[in-house]
Amino acid sequence: MPRPLGELEDAVMTRVWQWNRPVTVREVLEDLQQERSIAYTTVMTVMDNLHQKGWVRREAEGRAYRYTAVSTRAAYSAALMNEAWSRSDNPAAALVAFFGMMSAEQREALRDAIRIVGHDGEAPPPAAEAEEDSAEHGPEPGR
Repeated sequence: MPRPLGELEDAVMTRVWQWNRPVTVREVLEDLQQERSIAYTTVMTVMDNLHQKGWVRREAEGRAYRYTAVSTRAAYSAALMNEAWSRSDNPAAALVAFFGMMSAEQREALRDAIRIVGHDGEAPPPAAEAEEDSAEHGPEPGR
């Protein structure tokens, strides 16, 4: 389980995730400088640390590197939630408390996720989804 990203690590990874393409230290630096004063060497060190921790992979391009995220922000968030939940001495109570903190939109997203994953933890095959829709809504017109 990854430990939570630090504030600057998160700011860097947010850009890598949002841009969803290989990025250079210079690109990240220029974007970060729009909201804070920061040195090139600081960003370079953070990106090197993220590489050492396995968050990004890098490929040499001339004298610089291009960095790419190893996983998605969603996977990172899921890992953090799973770690927090697994550390609870009462996982069911932790889930109830967590669900109680959710907004209506978040609860709807949870319902959607459960429907997509299915009851056994595996996503239903596309054909099964079509059969479920057909069973719920009746046959398609003209059939």
